[in-house]
Amino acid sequence: MQSYTGIAKTLHWLVFALMSGAFTVGFYMHDLPLSPSKLQLVSWHKWTGVTIFVLVLLRLTWRLMNPPPALPTHMSKLERGAAEGMHRVLYILMLAMPLSGWLMSSAKGIQTVWFGVIPLPDLLYKSPPLGKALSEVHEALGFIILAFVAVHVLAAFKHHFIDRDDVLARMVPGMKPRSK
Repeated sequence: MQSYTGIAKTLHWLVFALMSGAFTVGFYMHDLPLSPSKLQLVSWHKWTGVTIFVLVLLRLTWRLMNPPPALPTHMSKLERGAAEGMHRVLYILMLAMPLSGWLMSSAKGIQTVWFGVIPLPDLLYKSPPLGKALSEVHEALGFIILAFVAVHVLAAFKHHFIDRDDVLARMVPGMKPRSK
């Protein structure tokens, strides 16, 4: 079975690692009292979000230029549709999550400055009520992504341990395909 390209694998796992870190920091800092430490965590969280946004755009561009390997022939039409749909939803969520954070920061009147160096334009005018609503959207998207990633991982494990095919091996660096 054909594997994903090295660039696709690198972007996949890099985005996963950054999303894991952003979610962990976001969850941890959520209820912290305002302090210099919390402001530093918020900055790191925002920098990570912008980086994820950029990397996901690169992933999508790479994927358009380098289509993924074909799914196993034993998969039903329903399974193929579910796999395709899952990937589309994950890409939408991976773009919507950082975008909602950027919109939230803009509405709260707090400019996003990537790595403390590159100021990003505010996408909205300052509106505290809208900022609060977008904060709730941002938080909800985090848990929605968590749920979809869990299903994605479970599906990969199902392919590996139950179907005993090479779907998982296509994306894991160094994992050899099963002997046929």
